[in-house]
Amino acid sequence: MGTIALGAAIAVLTGAGAGIGIGLATSKAVEAIAKQPEAKGAINTALLLGCALAEATAIYGFVIAILIIFLLK
Repeated sequence: MGTIALGAAIAVLTGAGAGIGIGLATSKAVEAIAKQPEAKGAINTALLLGCALAEATAIYGFVIAILIIFLLK
């Protein structure tokens, strides 16, 4: 049972990585908009696409953790 919990905990860590990644991307996007305000549209588009992919990774990790817990009992 302990190894199942450990595996689920490792799978959930993808959420922490996604949070850090989204924070870094947002800070860089704000810096880029401050330097070039006319490129705001392109920067926002790239930022939203990157954030969506990072969130998808976090959700996949959460789903895998749930599957590990409930299917490997």
